[in-house]
Amino acid sequence: MSDVDWIDAGPESGPGEGQAWSVPAGARLIAVVRCEGGIHAIEDICTHDGAELTGGPIEGCEIVCPRHGARFCLRTGAALSPPAYEPVRTFQTKVEGGRIWVRIDD
Repeated sequence: MSDVDWIDAGPESGPGEGQAWSVPAGARLIAVVRCEGGIHAIEDICTHDGAELTGGPIEGCEIVCPRHGARFCLRTGAALSPPAYEPVRTFQTKVEGGRIWVRIDD
């Protein structure tokens, strides 16, 4: 990947409201989530212990780690409850040509 790449994260008609799916982006996974009418992308890893966040429930615009219950804001990546204290990385999204795109900038 170059310094800035847009990766195809699937069709715009993909998973519905309150659903998450994981998309590979080089050596990392990106969680793409629909919530409250928006499409958000965060790194698919809990900053507490490395669990994939896509296995956890979506509540409003928060994702809950399936392992220990840490909560993260899907808009900002902020850690909202222990045992996580560090935010997850967020990524810009766009819909173009009927596809969801995630901007990866390393």
